Amino acid sequence: MSANGSPSGKQPTATYDSAFLKACRREAVPHTPVWFMRQAGRSLPEYRKVREGVPMLESCMRPELVTEITLQPVRRHDVDAAIYFSDIVVPLKAIGLDLDIKPGVGPVVEQPIRTRADLARLRDLTPEDVPYVTEAIGLLTRELGGTPLIGFAGAPFTLASYLVEGGPSRTYENAKAMMYGDPELWADLLDRLADITAAFLKVQIEAGASAVQLFDSWVGALAPADYRRSVMPASAKVFEAVAGYGVPRIHFGVGTGELLKLMGEAGADVVGVDWRVPLDEAVRRVGPGKALQGNLDPTVLFTDKDTVEAKAGEVLRAAAGLEGHVFNLGHGVMPNTDPDALTRLVEYVHTRTAR
Repeated sequence: MSANGSPSGKQPTATYDSAFLKACRREAVPHTPVWFMRQAGRSLPEYRKVREGVPMLESCMRPELVTEITLQPVRRHDVDAAIYFSDIVVPLKAIGLDLDIKPGVGPVVEQPIRTRADLARLRDLTPEDVPYVTEAIGLLTRELGGTPLIGFAGAPFTLASYLVEGGPSRTYENAKAMMYGDPELWADLLDRLADITAAFLKVQIEAGASAVQLFDSWVGALAPADYRRSVMPASAKVFEAVAGYGVPRIHFGVGTGELLKLMGEAGADVVGVDWRVPLDEAVRRVGPGKALQGNLDPTVLFTDKDTVEAKAGEVLRAAAGLEGHVFNLGHGVMPNTDPDALTRLVEYVHTRTAR
């Protein structure tokens, strides 16, 4: 049996005919599937309870805790897919980089990558570096049954931004300076990160993930020509490395309205769209042959039920002509979101789109 539920295996897995995977493959669905980026996390009181006193990176390395956190939104919201609980810097930590996730700040790298000599610190990732991932996904797939599990990783550009800047940035001045001023070093850095990212995704797929999402959270900071020349080759390398598994590959970034077509061309089967571009316009930019994911503004969830449904209805109307649509927010669930608003939203989309 294929780990991913693709027809290339002897027989389909339990998740193959799920609404989520059907939508990713642009097939007819019983209803529009729903999941939320950051659904497993800070908005849930049960999450805050189990994470109490446990640092973020440590929580990503405890298989039983990862399993519980990943399952929490599936139980509570009846979403159509689970997203593996982890962080984009986990593979970098696993290969020995000195970094931490500081509360209220984000990932902080002790020694930023700034020179060619620094590249030597980026060694290959092996399954033995992340045994907790394989164990957690094994636990999860047994619990989830017919509900697909989405694996994920940070894309080379976003990882490079953290590594070069040494932490979060609004301007990416050091990363962009390397990209413009030392394009050979930049290309080698992204190529190395592409290999690490692909290896991390392969571990997740081989352990049982039914789909993968590549988060290029900060790539919207680039112009299309710079993306095509300096980023797209590395992202394409990641997607190509996992193409043979047959699992849907999702690509998402924030503020990427000008990059949507290129992000699809990089190798995604599903292109994630943030809330800035309506889906009927996004499909025109992306072109045929791709499903779309999105794209309700996460702040809408702070309004009343009628407003949430009206705005969700606008998203569904804009998605009416798509080849495939996975309903999601245009970015992650915000920490102060009322969990009940998410539960009601899932029910609304399922009811409204039942076929």
